[in-house]
Amino acid sequence: MTVSEDGFNETNQYLTFKLDGEIFALGIAKVREVLDYTAITKVPKSPDFMRGVINVRGGVVPVIDLRVKFGMAPTPQTVNTCIIIVEIAMEGETTVLGVLADQVEEVLDLDPAQIEPAPRIGTRLRTEFIQGMGKREEQFIILLDIDRVFSGEELAGVSGGEDLAQSVG
Repeated sequence: MTVSEDGFNETNQYLTFKLDGEIFALGIAKVREVLDYTAITKVPKSPDFMRGVINVRGGVVPVIDLRVKFGMAPTPQTVNTCIIIVEIAMEGETTVLGVLADQVEEVLDLDPAQIEPAPRIGTRLRTEFIQGMGKREEQFIILLDIDRVFSGEELAGVSGGEDLAQSVG
């Protein structure tokens, strides 16, 4: 993936999805695939935002509820609920996670002129995980920097598939 000087994907392609009525987007280079909702195995003593783990082609993949992480109500299971499999760079390594979404919208091309920097809302509200704000017609799209949504400490107990497999099995 190439990144321009302002930090935006030069390809400008994003997968858009909904969380609690708001539209969010991930750079397409971070997305491996989109899966239909499947049974999630709960993991004892995991953070609130971690719903559990799923099996993806024989591998244990943690599933994260971004709605909970962002202070919203947990993602309800509906006919449109899906799991977006993403790759996150963490401490020099790639970690695979599943992210719950209310529904996936589309792959969208955004011109750099349609993207504004993340809002600066003082020091009390964390916005470093917002890469920018896309605009399509009159609608804002929150562009997430998925690598910055979780701190290393938060993912330390979530990312080790072997540890999760042992705690589940």
